[in-house]
Amino acid sequence: MKIEIERKFLVKENWNKPKNGYHYSQGYINTDINRLVRIRIVDENGTKKGFLTIKGSGNDSGLSRYEFEVEIPVPDANNLLLLCDQPLIEKTRYKFEYEVLTWEIDEFHGLNEGLIMAEVELKKEDQKFSKPVFIGEEVTGSIKYYNFMLQKNPYTTWKNK
Repeated sequence: MKIEIERKFLVKENWNKPKNGYHYSQGYINTDINRLVRIRIVDENGTKKGFLTIKGSGNDSGLSRYEFEVEIPVPDANNLLLLCDQPLIEKTRYKFEYEVLTWEIDEFHGLNEGLIMAEVELKKEDQKFSKPVFIGEEVTGSIKYYNFMLQKNPYTTWKNK
């Protein structure tokens, strides 16, 4: 099983949004942090793909966790999304290349409107990297910023953002 090593950051307000982004709809069949089960549909310019993802517990730093992901037929993904807790997470994902790394920037919609986060996947936990100027506070390991928690406790309901 693959180990995902990623760091998450808030995005500053002055970022230049790329023209092309992909729409994501995702939900959770199981939100136990030790065995998370996510269903996702990605719309890439009219071409839809479905995914089933299982994530294991993370390490103490929140940087690394086991991840298993497989593409599934879109009709199956649609049916599985009906089994998920509501509301679904809706977001647009943009990709930004910076100094040999790909940053994924998620602009959330619906009940998480106003939240913009960036993730970067690394090859090892202590990998050194530079951040683009629009990258703000690091929120790696902060559970309230996990997508499954945003489904349970949406950003627009937070008193102190």
